This record gives sequence, structure tokens and C-alpha cells, in this order.
Amino acid sequence: MDDRRDGRVVVVTGGTRGVGAGIARAFAAAGARVLACARRPPERALPGVEFAPLDLRDPPAVRAFFAALPRLDVLVNNAGGTPYRLLTDADAERHARVIELNLLTPLTASLAAHGQLRRTRGCVVMVGSVSGGRPSPGSAAYGAAKAGLENLAASMAVEWAPEVRVNTLVVGMVRTEASAPHYGGPDGLAAVSRTVPLGRLATPADVAGAAVFLASGEAAYISGASLLVHGGGERPAFLDAAGTGTGHPTEGDTR
Repeated sequence: MDDRRDGRVVVVTGGTRGVGAGIARAFAAAGARVLACARRPPERALPGVEFAPLDLRDPPAVRAFFAALPRLDVLVNNAGGTPYRLLTDADAERHARVIELNLLTPLTASLAAHGQLRRTRGCVVMVGSVSGGRPSPGSAAYGAAKAGLENLAASMAVEWAPEVRVNTLVVGMVRTEASAPHYGGPDGLAAVSRTVPLGRLATPADVAGAAVFLASGEAAYISGASLLVHGGGERPAFLDAAGTGTGHPTEGDTR
């Protein structure tokens, strides 16, 4: 536990389950007062975490929420997600709602929190995704939103410096309560885990540790950065297709 974080106020959007709950728990364990914002409360109370009901797609409510806080040191924009949906399986309006949740609501929350964060010389941590840096079939709108979020954070870091630091966690696959059903059961989950160089999916605690670091004094000179939390990424498909096994290309075939 880092005593320098005692007494800080941290807001985690979407902080009631999965990655968000892990982040909220980690900041609480580090001595912060943590408010987890979501439309619905957690199924089980999170130790040391206060639940704050908030619809992040309601800008006036978001502004009122942050204006009422006596202090704010850290905003973690974690709320987001998407169902699997091919582009031609829905109209543009439905895809736009995915972009709204994953890009516009972090912007809304960050703008609403800016005055408070500027007074405390605080920071914003965006929870991005590797989907923002590669093709994302079945979640194209989500990938586009996460690409925009990373760029937004970089621009925000320049505009709001030196009072407010802004960084992005670029998160890979995370093992949560929904992972096994999403990947077709335990066998599917194990197969997907083997595609990650470190041999497993991240846990919420892995992401949480990175978030706590970016909000800490140890990261005081880090702003506008994108920190990859993806276990080494994805093993290139051509290696398995070529049967190399070792991952070392043949001499003269490196481009």
C-alpha cells in the first residue's frame, strides 16, 4: 500500500463488475476513497467501494454528479463494451450507440471532471482496448471507438497539461465471469488463452495494478501515453501457418 494515496478520491465508471470492479478494489486497497459509477449496483458489495448510481449517457446527470463532489483526484473511464454484431446485422444508429458508450461518455465524464482534477492536479486513466489498433470483425464500432479514445486521451493530455495528466491502458483479453461463455466454454477459453504469449488472459487485478500505477506519484512524468496490458499481444498467425513453432523467421524473409 502506498500511503501517499491515502485520502485521494477516485471515480471509476463502470466500476461494479469485471475489470471496473477490479480497478475499484485496487484503489480502495491503496487507501483511496473510491466511488464506482454505474446504472445498477454490484451484485455483491465491494469492500471499501461506494456505489454511485449514474447513467453516463445522461450528460446533465454526469455534470451534476461531478459538480457535487467535494474533491476528485483520479477519474478512471472504464465503462464500455459491446455485443458481438457484424456491421450488416444492424443499422448505423445501433452501432452509433456503441460509439456513444465507448467514446462519447468518457469525453462527457472527463469534461465534467476537468475543473475538479485541475484543482487537485489529478489524472485521467482511459481504459482502452487492443481492438482500437487492429481489425475488429464483429465489433467494428467498438474498435473504432477505442481507437478514437486513445487519440482523444493523447490530445487531452496536451491540452490539459501541466495540471492534469491523461493516459490510456490498452487492454487485451481479460478473464472475467463472462469469459468462459463468451469463448464457448472452458475448452474455448483455454484455446484462446494459448494464443497469448504469456499463456493466459489478463485478470482484472492485472489491469487494476496498471491503473493504480498510472495514477500514482511514480508515474508523475507519464502523460499522453498508451500502456499495453495484453500479455505480449497475439502470436502472429503466419508463424503457426508456416509451422515454425519457434517464432523465428527464416533469414531473408523478415519483411
